[in-house]
Amino acid sequence: MAVPRPAPKMDEILNQLGELVLGSVPTMVLFILLVFAYSVLVRRPLNRMLAERRARTTGALEQARASISAAEDKTADYEARLRKARAQIFAEREQQLKQWNVEREKALAEARDATSQKIQAARQEIEQSVAGAQQQLDEMSAELSEQIIRAVMPAGAQQEVAQ
Repeated sequence: MAVPRPAPKMDEILNQLGELVLGSVPTMVLFILLVFAYSVLVRRPLNRMLAERRARTTGALEQARASISAAEDKTADYEARLRKARAQIFAEREQQLKQWNVEREKALAEARDATSQKIQAARQEIEQSVAGAQQQLDEMSAELSEQIIRAVMPAGAQQEVAQ
């Protein structure tokens, strides 16, 4: 059988515990120094760098958004200018078409006037020709009637008719 061991005494346990705590003091001091050194040497510069990176990233994003907004504004401006230019070109084209129509109508009116004048001149010429032909016919008919009278009537009777 096993011999029962005597129960350690409370003093012994406290004594051992005190030795353990006393032995761990340098470890705790080193741990606290390590945490402090980590905080000063690593954590603060790391936080500063992360904050700077975040600021740069945020700044870059804001700058990109501003650039996109500016590009959209320029695009809208260019589109407005393009619409305005197209409208102006269309208006100029319409104006040019109206001007060409006016010029065409003017040319047609001038052609009509010239044709009308030529027709009037031709009518006057025809009327003059008709009047001349009528006069020639009258003269020829008078001559013919004299010739007929001479041919048909005796010579003595012709003198009486002539008087």
